[in-house]
Amino acid sequence: QENVDFLFGNLLANTGLAVANYVRGNGVPYFIPVIAADDLTQRARVRNVIRVAGYTASQMPRPLADWALKQGYRKVATISQDYTFGHEQCAGFAQVFTEGGGTIVAQLWNPLNTADFSPYIGQLGSLDIDAVFAMELGADASRFMKQYADFGLKGQLPLLGAQNFTDQSVIRTSGPECEDIVSSAHFAEGSDNPETQKFVKAYSEKYGKLPSLYGFSHYSGAMWVGQVIEELKGDISNRDKFLDAVLSSELTNSPLGRPVRFDDYGNPIYDVYIRKVVKNSEGKYWNVPIETYPSVSQFWTYDPQEYLAKPPFSRDNQGIKKS
Repeated sequence: QENVDFLFGNLLANTGLAVANYVRGNGVPYFIPVIAADDLTQRARVRNVIRVAGYTASQMPRPLADWALKQGYRKVATISQDYTFGHEQCAGFAQVFTEGGGTIVAQLWNPLNTADFSPYIGQLGSLDIDAVFAMELGADASRFMKQYADFGLKGQLPLLGAQNFTDQSVIRTSGPECEDIVSSAHFAEGSDNPETQKFVKAYSEKYGKLPSLYGFSHYSGAMWVGQVIEELKGDISNRDKFLDAVLSSELTNSPLGRPVRFDDYGNPIYDVYIRKVVKNSEGKYWNVPIETYPSVSQFWTYDPQEYLAKPPFSRDNQGIKKS
């Protein structure tokens, strides 16, 4: 109704998918910095929907699976919130892990807002496995970490996490239960990269807390769109020209401290950190890089056309290689 030039934002996949479906019909540019539903930049791609500083759900756990194999882990169980984001994140991990010779011994799915994880943790503790991969958000992540430690599994059974599992939105209120958990993401607030630390310092001074993945993503996404608008001298009336300019641009001055570009489907290609939760000099827990995987695409090492010819991930399709 307001005849806006573009839309920017949303956080949850259900709202993002609804808006994407809306702009599919009217062509309004829609920039998403967080919404991670795989098919928005894959099988159901809409040209005017672009992930600025975003990622697909299955993209980030893939390097973690490769790293886990290199640590000698061969048998892993996964636990995840039972909805699309969880299904896709677990699948990205499970696909790479099993294709590399690992075995997914069990997959447990919990409903959102699970108060008592004891039935799940009891099952995990009884399995013959080398590690656990967890995909939990928000309060579920906090409760799972605490109960995992209370059950005595912390330090006994390595806990790996999806990027959101150890996000600042979770661990800034956590205790020792979050320490040493390893996850993977393109952003690590504990990185010693000068541009990252400049952003972390400015954000912390302004808001009194360390930046989360969500804060970083919206800030960087706004930078990406903003720099293109400046290059076009503010004239974004030609939508096709505007979209082409964004898709062909690079984000060069973000808190990541390294250039980021799009693939052919409007999804960024990132250097991805393997991160460990440690306590910093101020006594706060944060994610520190321990290894870097360069130029990680949403398609990992797969051929995009062959990849897209296969069905999308779901609870029943986890990409697990059959032995």
